[in-house]
Amino acid sequence: MSKRTGVVLGAVLLAGLAGCMDLNEDVISGLTPGAYGTEAAFQALVNASYEPLRSFWAQERGFTVTEFGTDTYTKGADGSYKYINDYTSQLNPTVDYFSNTWDDFYRAINTANSAIGQAPVVQMDSSLKAQRLAEVRFLRALYYFVLVQTYGPLPLQLTATTTPSTEFTRVPVDTVYEQILSDLRYAEANLGYVTKDYGRVTKGAVQHLMAKVYLTRLRDTNAVVDEAAKQQAGDFANAADYALRVINSGQYQLLPRFADVFAFNNERNAEVIWSVQYTMDPLTTGPGNTGHLYFLMEYDVLPGMLRDIANGRPFKRFRPTTFLLGLYDRTKDARYDAQFKRVWYANNVTTIPRDASGALKFQLGDTAVFVSTTDADTVLAKTKPYRVYTPKTYSNRIFPSLNKFEDPFRLSVNETRGSRDYLLFRLAETYLIAAEALMRDGRPAEGLPYLNAVRRRAAIPGHEAEMERTVDQLTLDEILNERARELAGETMRWFDLVRTHTLLARVKAYNPDAKNNIQPFHVLRPIPQNQIDRTTTPFPQNPGY
Repeated sequence: MSKRTGVVLGAVLLAGLAGCMDLNEDVISGLTPGAYGTEAAFQALVNASYEPLRSFWAQERGFTVTEFGTDTYTKGADGSYKYINDYTSQLNPTVDYFSNTWDDFYRAINTANSAIGQAPVVQMDSSLKAQRLAEVRFLRALYYFVLVQTYGPLPLQLTATTTPSTEFTRVPVDTVYEQILSDLRYAEANLGYVTKDYGRVTKGAVQHLMAKVYLTRLRDTNAVVDEAAKQQAGDFANAADYALRVINSGQYQLLPRFADVFAFNNERNAEVIWSVQYTMDPLTTGPGNTGHLYFLMEYDVLPGMLRDIANGRPFKRFRPTTFLLGLYDRTKDARYDAQFKRVWYANNVTTIPRDASGALKFQLGDTAVFVSTTDADTVLAKTKPYRVYTPKTYSNRIFPSLNKFEDPFRLSVNETRGSRDYLLFRLAETYLIAAEALMRDGRPAEGLPYLNAVRRRAAIPGHEAEMERTVDQLTLDEILNERARELAGETMRWFDLVRTHTLLARVKAYNPDAKNNIQPFHVLRPIPQNQIDRTTTPFPQNPGY
């Protein structure tokens, strides 16, 4: 393709200065040149660095590129990005989900770089300035962490771009990780565990991310060599150390019941380390939390049902795999019933079936649809007046529906913008990071209690002891299975499988729509083609694309 004038990356970085939104959702229309170097401009740039979080987390794009094409989720009936699940040739460098993620996060990085660059000349309280600088360095690290996992070697920009350029190069993955860790070390040293502005970065969020970075850091593309190199470098020991700093801080605790973590009006609970903020004000919540749309089955066309605010607007994008649904021992694990909606109650009298005499077969408020967990209910399906679906009759329209992101607070039936915060870091994951890191560092007996703490919390009352694993059962496969049970749908599965070198094996084994197409090169996403076309220096595409 021909080169064009300008460069996407340069344009994106410059665009990061155009408009800002602060943490309290007050829109700032722009920053005049004379404002740079002032406390107001610095604070605005820091706050603006948070806003791009909403472009990825709790959005269809973020869910699509992290849940599709894994062992836990496959394609539902609707949507335009099924090829990302299926790994067909349409998954290529022109896909807007990949170019938009690149653009949005580099724009965010440039905003962060602008704040960092101005900090030395800003006159303000020194401790507050150090705190704000720590926040923005954390955010820069987070954006780079997503980018390096997604695309591999990257342009590493650490100063604000103020003029267009066509010259960019990709630096090695290890260089990117060193910068991520440098930013996070600064952030940890300058932040406390408590902030008066809920939603700002805290020390706990930094330590959780550091644990995850050490666990993820790629040292070799060969799984065996990578494992040995990471252990020798102390990555697993460091991951465990930072996870335990969070756990032992006394600032967070596992809630007694898994179901309470995602309960309505409970987003600010003791298990949440850090979340992406949304509001009920449609003028300030940006795109809103749209997670409520994508995991719902097509309930609204079934007898006795119609679409309403309480039940949600079903986009039926993501269908759980048979493998995911089979991971739960429902005789003792409460998480299946807690997070998958399977019963729908009649809300539309006009479509309730009638018997031969003309009487309604069931009433408003009665069960209208039941999604069974077992094919043994085939007989039940023939005897009940309502619809019964068994696993044999699941389809890309009918399936157990993940309810973590339900939002009954929307303003209208078809409103897509939800107001609930998106729980990005929570303590249950920190426990699982600790268990995995200690196990992979050769200390499984030390890691086991952290796995079992999560499993005991997940138990149906009275079955806590039965939920515990033994040291012999603490394997990487079991860790991945437990992460699937606990963290289903929470925008991290593709990253988990890539970092553990298990993407190909697990997709081939458990995702029937993707198994025939996935190739080794799919562990990275394609570099956006428009970035390559507009760069005059050598800017190679990832292999396979």
